Amino acid sequence: MSTSCATLPSSVKLELFGSRTSARLHPHRSRCGLSRRHFAFKGIVAAGVSIFVPGYDVGLVPSCSGLEKLPFKPEGYNYWTWRDRKIHYVVEGEGFPIVLIHGFGASAFHWRYNIPILAKNYKVYALDLLGFGWSEKALIEYDALVWRDQVVDFMKEVVKEPAVLVGNSLGGFTALVAAASLQDQVKGVVLLNTAGQFGDASTATTESEQTALQKFVVKPLKEIFQRVVLGFLFWQAKQPSRIESVLKSVYINAANVDDYLIDSITRPADDPNAGEVYYRLMTRFMSNQRKYTLDSVLGQLSCPLLLVWGDLDPWVGPAKALRIKEFYPNTSLVNLQAGHCPHDEVPELVNKALLEWLPTVTSAPSLQPL
Repeated sequence: MSTSCATLPSSVKLELFGSRTSARLHPHRSRCGLSRRHFAFKGIVAAGVSIFVPGYDVGLVPSCSGLEKLPFKPEGYNYWTWRDRKIHYVVEGEGFPIVLIHGFGASAFHWRYNIPILAKNYKVYALDLLGFGWSEKALIEYDALVWRDQVVDFMKEVVKEPAVLVGNSLGGFTALVAAASLQDQVKGVVLLNTAGQFGDASTATTESEQTALQKFVVKPLKEIFQRVVLGFLFWQAKQPSRIESVLKSVYINAANVDDYLIDSITRPADDPNAGEVYYRLMTRFMSNQRKYTLDSVLGQLSCPLLLVWGDLDPWVGPAKALRIKEFYPNTSLVNLQAGHCPHDEVPELVNKALLEWLPTVTSAPSLQPL
């Protein structure tokens, strides 16, 4: 696969949970809307959030070459069996648990600059969602609730105590739906340019009954066409040069678009099932996500929320973060001059935001173990 920032060619319109995006959008413009297009040409992308903390220098920062970095291991770190599937995760440090959840197409390695710093004060977990990274490329029908269940069970079986969930893009929405299910067992949620859109009753539609022509002729032909198109797009999207190009379009400062990052994206794409997983994500998964909205999930949330938002994200601008904060008042907001993946582009600033906010939620009275 690829990262949430590097899955599709820049000419392809992207949409995840109704978040309409394009690599050609003006970097300051927010796109929280939704466009209806044939989903053979749709991709998945995640939205982002950032935090403004008084005294922060939110200017662009240079390369992170001086930062401590998680060593890249081609074989991965740790593995957990979930529903007979192999799930990869990293765990470092001791203390209150923090669970990091990557975006579409990325992996635990996308938190390379965050894990070592956070692990000095906390026990940090970073897991690969099913179908991504070093986790199994399962041939299942993907749904937002699959990743929710994966995170919920990871909390119960591996973490085994209350924690804070941190997610970028698709991982942000996954963190939200998991926190809504776990309730008091999640002390706080951090969203970095999160996926998801607010519901719009005016766009609700009902499906009409399929005719025999649609069911037995049109639908099979459409699936064949989708497989051809998406097969080509997957082959193109996994090329290192294409990944580098797309990453540089969403990292405002591209200094960290390096061999480590590109390798962490291309290796999982070599899995024999990766192409089929990509097809299922782009079609069946994309076709049924409108029922999951930010307002419906936030309405079930009870813990503090931190938004760390890359305001220069060419896909999802700061207006979305402001709307989340307006809808869910128990929210802190940090705005950073960064793109779609602020945790990897400006990790010093993201780490500082996290380390200043985390004690406000982890110092509360302890909850019962899971």
